Amino acid sequence: MKTFDSRDGTGEKALQVNLDSEFYGTFAEIGAGQEVARHFFSAGGAAGTVAKTMSAYDMTFSDAIYGTSRRYVSRERLETMLAHEGRLLLERLGSTLGSEKRFFVFADTVAARSFRRHDESHGWMGLRFQHEPGAEFSDIILHVRMLDAQNLTQQEALGVVGVNLIHAVCCGAGGPKELIGALLDDLSPGRIAVDMIRFSGPAFPEVDNRIMGLELVVQGLTKAALFRADGEVVQAADAFYKKPILVERGSFRPVTVVTNDMLDGARALFERESGVEERQAEILMEITMKNLLEGGELDLRDFLDRVDMLGALGRTVLISNYGEYYRLVNYLMIYTEGPIGLPMGIPGLAEIFNEKHYEELEGGILEALGRLFKKNVRLYVYPFLGADGELVTCENFRTPPGLEHLYAHLRENGSIVPITNFDRSNLHVRSPEVLRLIGEGNPKWESMVPAEVVPLIKERGLFGGRSCHVG
Repeated sequence: MKTFDSRDGTGEKALQVNLDSEFYGTFAEIGAGQEVARHFFSAGGAAGTVAKTMSAYDMTFSDAIYGTSRRYVSRERLETMLAHEGRLLLERLGSTLGSEKRFFVFADTVAARSFRRHDESHGWMGLRFQHEPGAEFSDIILHVRMLDAQNLTQQEALGVVGVNLIHAVCCGAGGPKELIGALLDDLSPGRIAVDMIRFSGPAFPEVDNRIMGLELVVQGLTKAALFRADGEVVQAADAFYKKPILVERGSFRPVTVVTNDMLDGARALFERESGVEERQAEILMEITMKNLLEGGELDLRDFLDRVDMLGALGRTVLISNYGEYYRLVNYLMIYTEGPIGLPMGIPGLAEIFNEKHYEELEGGILEALGRLFKKNVRLYVYPFLGADGELVTCENFRTPPGLEHLYAHLRENGSIVPITNFDRSNLHVRSPEVLRLIGEGNPKWESMVPAEVVPLIKERGLFGGRSCHVG
């Protein structure tokens, strides 16, 4: 059989899978996701691959087969489908074919564009499979956003992604990193985004799903990936749905006491805003790819160190490829209509008013700020202690020439709010200085970072420090 080649078209890939005598299983597709099995039938030789196909399109039938669900297009529903169909495969074919076949279940549940709905088109897709005959099942679960404007082209794109996933597992795309790289083969850019992926089971004993989420961003399958404090990769729509969001951007290399003080001050103000007090806000720490690629190369160990450190503080981490703040806000507004707050220091505020960042926009800085300061968006600005000892705040911040009146307008209408409750004794703390002290083994750094992360930095020797056991 011909081996994996990312240049192969969708039909060729489906045929390669069909000609593999070991890989055998079930296709279960709900809603608009009924395109994947079709490729395998069209390619010829499907009897070698397909044990069963089904589409429980009607909700009553779907509930009768898989049980009731709060949402039909959800990870919960997908996992129920995979479990049910995987169990049936083993019950019905395990005794006769279990020693020679690698069983699999492909499932998806999708909401595409239709006559009645014009909101975001998205779906959950998964593959449960044996990496060798008789092995325990492993899973790959992903969430996709379909970006085409028409229902038919959305379904076609989804079918291609499904074939790419199955082919990569069946015919050996390499490791998970290479599999991610193959998911959008044969699709032009801008048709599908994959914003969440999770690998589990004996086929992936060494996989860290946080790195896989980062790979989605690095390889351009999505602009952002999200991790809970426990390291679990989550999908933004589930995490952000209708919630107020407070997001602090930084390199967090390392987290300092200023990081926490800024967030605490902003949070106290944010929770007083209309629409926040009655709902629990989602608190995010965002690291941009720019902050991860300092020096030109991506250091995965450094990335995990930062995420673990933020996890020790109980923080959810957002990794994004949104350089400008207005792009970040537009992304968050896909998932929530609630208020959005952005804590930042004076240097961050200066970057927002740097016109060079918006030269590609026809309307320049006016267009950028119009996109940023939409309904219910606030900047909460933390003061800065200059080298000369001057305390720079919202009140005495100086914009570039010509932008003074624009800044005054934003201050007067409450779009830019000063953080007034802060610890002045912390204002001298700078991340580069903390890094230097850690590298030198100077214990002064311990008072410059939150107490919760001191043991982690010591035990692992993070950021150039010498590891030591903390008793």
